Amino acid sequence: MIPLLRSCLSSVRARLSAGPQTSGNVLAAWLAVGLCLFGGAPVFAGTIRLYIGTYTAGDSISKGVYTCEFDDATGQMTEPVLAAELKNPSFLAIHPSGKYVYAVNELSEGGGRGQGGVTALKIEADGRLTKINEQPSGGGAPCHCNIDATGTALLTANYGGGNVMVYPIAPDGSLQPASCNIQHEGSSVDKSRQEAPHAHSINLSSDNRFAYAADLGIDKIMIYNFDAATHQLTPARQTAALVTPGGGPRHFAIHPSGKFAWANSEMTMVVTGFSRKPEDGSLFAIQEISTIPAGYNGRRSTAECLCHPSGKFLYVSNRGHESIAAYTIDESTGLLTFVENEQTGGREPRNFYIEPTGKWLLAENQNSDTVFVFSINQQTGALEPTGRSIQVGKPVCIRSVAITK
Repeated sequence: MIPLLRSCLSSVRARLSAGPQTSGNVLAAWLAVGLCLFGGAPVFAGTIRLYIGTYTAGDSISKGVYTCEFDDATGQMTEPVLAAELKNPSFLAIHPSGKYVYAVNELSEGGGRGQGGVTALKIEADGRLTKINEQPSGGGAPCHCNIDATGTALLTANYGGGNVMVYPIAPDGSLQPASCNIQHEGSSVDKSRQEAPHAHSINLSSDNRFAYAADLGIDKIMIYNFDAATHQLTPARQTAALVTPGGGPRHFAIHPSGKFAWANSEMTMVVTGFSRKPEDGSLFAIQEISTIPAGYNGRRSTAECLCHPSGKFLYVSNRGHESIAAYTIDESTGLLTFVENEQTGGREPRNFYIEPTGKWLLAENQNSDTVFVFSINQQTGALEPTGRSIQVGKPVCIRSVAITK
């Protein structure tokens, strides 16, 4: 009852802050509380449900995946509640049907390359999640996942194992045993971080034909053909694209046009821009640009790299500098121009989320247990703090689904 009441009060605050506090607005807000408590939780026009992946190990106060509601008219969030108790469900993916959530369990049983897991969860009517089944990750520290456009395959990247996996998805949402396991090979110049492959992400092109795996350990973006019928990955015509040695590519973003792509190098805090051939998936480096101001001498570690839905802006999160770098994109050349570094309001910014309308960016601060909301200037790409935030233990990843009335 208490979480529900808190959610209702959050709804009241959102309604009151969205407009003048006239007697009519105040009455409408408190009527919403009555509907919430006795007639079902009210749903904002344009409300989406957020799912937040977290780390649960160590001193974390988190117990798994959390959920809350987000109003894309006002940027307000309700207080998060536990949706499913899981170990280290760091990264999430939502099924295209909106019925299922998939989580990597970022563990390394036995240390080193010992495997973690991947879990399938069903979305219930109240937003909470019911476990369907799980599969072994096939490698240590699974850290990223995505679902193909047909909704029939989950693709994952294992940091500790240095490999990528494909799992068929059954009609009931359950994960079947892996259909594909590709082991990366090699190393790079930094022997403390790049002694072996470390697959850090896997992303699919919008036409569902190509998969890109950024591997921090070998300084490569591995390029694969993806067959949605057989759930197999095979080397593409160009098998890999390189970044500057010692960079450590982490995440990867493709422009909505399919003509450009970017990878953030975790270790050197630069973004590498690529031109891309949609017909065969190949990549050609065209630019390197810093994610931090000149003269910065603190810790260097980027985390997430995302393209705005409009295709006009690119964003990269910086751990240590505790900021998100914003760039404009020249849509004819793919070249980036630096706009600003905006502080995220906390420590250790990880993944951040641009909600579907493109009006808001939600930044997770892993080491201060917060998620802050920023509005996005649609002309410049600059981020503007709203002062709105929620608390969640060690947040890592946010994904969303539409709420149906």
